[in-house]
Amino acid sequence: MTDKAPSHDKTHATEPSTSGNVIAKYLPVYFVLLGIAALEIFLAYRNLSSGMLLVILLLLAVCGAALALMYFMHLAQERPSLFLSLIPATIFVLIMMNMIWSDSARLLHMKPFPN
Repeated sequence: MTDKAPSHDKTHATEPSTSGNVIAKYLPVYFVLLGIAALEIFLAYRNLSSGMLLVILLLLAVCGAALALMYFMHLAQERPSLFLSLIPATIFVLIMMNMIWSDSARLLHMKPFPN
Protein backbone atom coordinates (compact mmCIF):
# COMPACT_ATOMS: atom_id res chain seq x y z
CA MET A 1 0.00 0.00 0.00
CA THR A 2 1.37 3.28 -1.01
CA ASP A 3 -0.21 6.45 0.14
CA LYS A 4 0.06 9.27 -2.28
CA ALA A 5 0.26 12.79 -1.05
CA PRO A 6 -2.81 14.75 -2.05
CA SER A 7 -2.14 16.74 -5.16
CA HIS A 8 -2.96 20.40 -5.09
CA ASP A 9 -5.66 21.50 -7.45
CA LYS A 10 -5.22 24.52 -9.59
CA THR A 11 -8.45 25.84 -8.11
CA HIS A 12 -6.68 26.64 -4.85
CA ALA A 13 -4.12 28.69 -6.72
CA THR A 14 -6.81 30.91 -8.21
CA GLU A 15 -8.65 31.65 -4.95
CA PRO A 16 -6.68 34.75 -3.96
CA SER A 17 -7.26 36.37 -7.32
CA THR A 18 -11.00 35.68 -7.17
CA SER A 19 -11.22 37.04 -3.63
CA GLY A 20 -9.40 40.14 -4.85
CA ASN A 21 -12.06 40.53 -7.53
CA VAL A 22 -14.78 40.13 -4.91
CA ILE A 23 -13.27 42.83 -2.73
CA ALA A 24 -12.82 45.12 -5.73
CA LYS A 25 -16.45 44.51 -6.64
CA TYR A 26 -18.10 44.99 -3.23
CA LEU A 27 -15.88 47.61 -1.60
CA PRO A 28 -17.11 50.51 -3.79
CA VAL A 29 -20.71 49.49 -3.11
CA TYR A 30 -19.97 49.45 0.61
CA PHE A 31 -18.47 52.94 0.44
CA VAL A 32 -21.45 54.23 -1.55
CA LEU A 33 -23.76 52.83 1.15
CA LEU A 34 -21.65 54.54 3.81
CA GLY A 35 -21.86 57.77 1.83
CA ILE A 36 -25.65 57.47 1.60
CA ALA A 37 -25.85 56.92 5.37
CA ALA A 38 -23.58 59.91 6.01
CA LEU A 39 -25.69 62.05 3.69
CA GLU A 40 -28.85 60.98 5.50
CA ILE A 41 -27.34 61.94 8.86
CA PHE A 42 -26.14 65.27 7.45
CA LEU A 43 -29.57 66.05 6.00
CA ALA A 44 -31.32 65.09 9.24
CA TYR A 45 -29.53 67.90 11.07
CA ARG A 46 -30.20 70.49 8.36
CA ASN A 47 -33.06 72.94 8.72
CA LEU A 48 -35.28 71.46 5.99
CA SER A 49 -39.04 71.26 5.91
CA SER A 50 -40.47 67.98 7.10
CA GLY A 51 -42.06 67.12 3.75
CA MET A 52 -38.88 67.74 1.77
CA LEU A 53 -36.76 65.87 4.30
CA LEU A 54 -39.13 62.92 4.20
CA VAL A 55 -39.01 62.70 0.41
CA ILE A 56 -35.22 63.02 0.24
CA LEU A 57 -34.61 60.47 2.99
CA LEU A 58 -37.05 57.99 1.46
CA LEU A 59 -35.35 58.30 -1.93
CA LEU A 60 -31.95 57.77 -0.35
CA ALA A 61 -33.28 54.76 1.57
CA VAL A 62 -34.69 53.23 -1.61
CA CYS A 63 -31.34 53.76 -3.37
CA GLY A 64 -29.47 52.14 -0.49
CA ALA A 65 -31.87 49.21 -0.36
CA ALA A 66 -31.60 48.71 -4.11
CA LEU A 67 -27.80 48.63 -3.90
CA ALA A 68 -27.90 46.17 -1.01
CA LEU A 69 -30.33 43.93 -2.86
CA MET A 70 -28.47 44.03 -6.14
CA TYR A 71 -24.97 43.36 -4.82
CA PHE A 72 -25.09 41.82 -1.35
CA MET A 73 -28.05 39.54 -2.13
CA HIS A 74 -26.59 38.83 -5.60
CA LEU A 75 -29.68 39.88 -7.56
CA ALA A 76 -27.46 41.64 -10.09
CA GLN A 77 -26.18 38.23 -11.28
CA GLU A 78 -29.61 36.60 -11.43
CA ARG A 79 -31.76 36.14 -14.50
CA PRO A 80 -34.06 39.06 -15.29
CA SER A 81 -37.11 36.81 -14.92
CA LEU A 82 -36.39 36.31 -11.20
CA PHE A 83 -35.89 40.03 -10.68
CA LEU A 84 -39.06 40.88 -12.59
CA SER A 85 -41.06 38.35 -10.59
CA LEU A 86 -39.91 39.86 -7.29
CA ILE A 87 -41.13 43.36 -8.13
CA PRO A 88 -44.84 42.46 -8.57
CA ALA A 89 -44.71 40.18 -5.52
CA THR A 90 -43.26 42.98 -3.40
CA ILE A 91 -45.86 45.45 -4.64
CA PHE A 92 -48.61 42.93 -3.88
CA VAL A 93 -47.33 42.41 -0.33
CA LEU A 94 -47.12 46.17 0.26
CA ILE A 95 -50.67 46.67 -1.01
CA MET A 96 -51.95 43.85 1.20
CA MET A 97 -50.14 45.33 4.19
CA ASN A 98 -51.82 48.64 3.41
CA MET A 99 -55.20 46.96 3.88
CA ILE A 100 -54.58 46.37 7.60
CA TRP A 101 -53.68 49.96 8.53
CA SER A 102 -57.28 51.09 8.79
CA ASP A 103 -58.10 48.17 11.08
CA SER A 104 -55.07 48.80 13.26
CA ALA A 105 -56.00 52.49 13.61
CA ARG A 106 -59.52 51.44 14.61
CA LEU A 107 -58.17 49.10 17.25
CA LEU A 108 -55.83 51.78 18.55
CA HIS A 109 -58.80 53.96 19.50
CA MET A 110 -61.00 50.96 20.35
CA LYS A 111 -63.83 52.14 18.17
CA PRO A 112 -66.21 49.54 16.75
CA PHE A 113 -66.87 49.14 13.05
CA PRO A 114 -69.26 51.77 11.68
CA ASN A 115 -72.81 50.52 11.12
